[in-house]
Amino acid sequence: MEISGAEIVIRCLQEEGVEFVFGYPGGAVLEIYDAIFKQDKFKHVLVRHEQGAVHAADGYSRSSHKVGVALVTSGPGATNAITGIATAYLDSIPMVVISGQVPTPAIGLDAFQEVDMVGITRPCVKHNILVKDVRDIASAMKKAFHIATTGRPGPVVVDIPKDITLARAEFHYPQSVSLRSYNPPAKGHPGQIKKAVNLLSDAKRPLIYIGGGAVLSNASNQVTELVKMLGVPATNTLMALGAFSGSDPQNLGMLGMHGLYEANMAMQHCDVLIAIGARFDDRVISVPSHFLSSPKKIVHIDIDPSSIAKRVKVDIPIVGNVRDVLDEMLALLRQTGARPNAEHLANWWKQLEEWRSHNCLKFDANSDIIKPQFVVQTLYEITGGDAFVTSDVGQHQMWAAQYYKFNKPRRWINSGGLGTMGFGLPAAMGVQLANPDATVACITGEASIQMNIQELSTCKQYHTPVKVINLNNRYLGMVRQWQEFFYGNRYSESYMDALPDFVKLAEAYGHVGMKIERPADVEPALREAMKLKERLVFMDFITDQTENVFPMVQNNRGLSQMDLPPHMRHLQQGTVAKERDYGNLS
Repeated sequence: MEISGAEIVIRCLQEEGVEFVFGYPGGAVLEIYDAIFKQDKFKHVLVRHEQGAVHAADGYSRSSHKVGVALVTSGPGATNAITGIATAYLDSIPMVVISGQVPTPAIGLDAFQEVDMVGITRPCVKHNILVKDVRDIASAMKKAFHIATTGRPGPVVVDIPKDITLARAEFHYPQSVSLRSYNPPAKGHPGQIKKAVNLLSDAKRPLIYIGGGAVLSNASNQVTELVKMLGVPATNTLMALGAFSGSDPQNLGMLGMHGLYEANMAMQHCDVLIAIGARFDDRVISVPSHFLSSPKKIVHIDIDPSSIAKRVKVDIPIVGNVRDVLDEMLALLRQTGARPNAEHLANWWKQLEEWRSHNCLKFDANSDIIKPQFVVQTLYEITGGDAFVTSDVGQHQMWAAQYYKFNKPRRWINSGGLGTMGFGLPAAMGVQLANPDATVACITGEASIQMNIQELSTCKQYHTPVKVINLNNRYLGMVRQWQEFFYGNRYSESYMDALPDFVKLAEAYGHVGMKIERPADVEPALREAMKLKERLVFMDFITDQTENVFPMVQNNRGLSQMDLPPHMRHLQQGTVAKERDYGNLS
């Protein structure tokens, strides 16, 4: 029996087991929306802006390991989705975005609400498809879900003209798909894995460097077993928080531009580095030449061969799915009993603990003004580290990463690669829908939250009781910090002097609003908010305007050349020449 192209789209989504579609209707997709109305196997979530739809699908995917699905109309609906698509692309999030398109005969004629969605998204998608025949919809959708979820994950756009949704054809959904030019590897090369194990045996200062690929491949158990089996230190990137428990003593914490002192020093001065699903990007190692100035052997495990040796030359590349490669490596370690030398490792840990003893995250806990770090620290204590936490981008994002110890993967949901303001609230909606019984907190700032604050309306309609933690310092915080450090305190356009009353605004949307101005009120307010399990609570914390994020690695400075908090300034290293020689530690 023939059915419409729109009905075929719906049947494809049902075949893929889709639970939620986040979208916003418009002329080019009305046939699809009519088909949605006639079915009940998945739910549609009506957002208030297409960017919110894609971010919500993104948050849903990150927290559930399922494919996020968004549906937008042509023209401005499609272009509004671009930031969300690029956000997912930079962080390798599996998503399928269905965009409407003008009728096929009108393509290229500057029709009403026409944009070249395939051309626009080409730089920021894993793949995109323009469907030109109703008989191709099913195969296009199958390819989209296959490509989005295999290899290095990423968003796929399926652009469907309106006349194709009206045309009719028989529905046959492929059980599998084979693409001649797309065969991502799974297993790593046994010879390379053996070399990596041998290298570990000879290490004096080993370090395991965990990237977002460990989360994406669901390799947290394997990573944990590897770290515990070897007894070596580990560090996480921003995207990998939770892949290895943040409260484990072998975890040195996050590394990078705002990484912990001990993590950055270990990364710089290790002699054998095992990189797992990481990219050595600029916010992690800063200047490659400085990073490599301390001799080290590098093993790099990644499913994407283009990521290996892109910024840093490695000694043992291993191309494969992180989880599969680690399974093979663990089996070989059990078989051979290979381990780093105990004496060398003890000396290395002695140095690591000395670095750790400086407590680089220390802040003034006795201040009369609310410190943003204190809010995040208190949130961690109250939730027992078990909440899902989304964030926007800026100082609050870094404080969340530093002070909330994530002990499980997929609990930390943030825009790492693109750095998208406005991500936090819609992402939290998606997280809450994927995990309806969980505590979901959105840590944000007064600037970021206003980027997509209209989604408070969506939260009301779909009963998503997110707890919004607004760290309000009345500045574009990270911009102000950089202007203080590098622009002579010239705070050009970084002060928010026309802010709304967030309590009244939250209440206008039908939610609970709180304003917290004293440190003594922080914990009681958070506890009260957590008791309101069925309500979205917007907590506006008035925080110290002068607080900066430390440690900090400036642009064009080495990883160990950090700007440090006041109590550690005596350790600050200005140049490579001033650094101690750690080559003889073992």
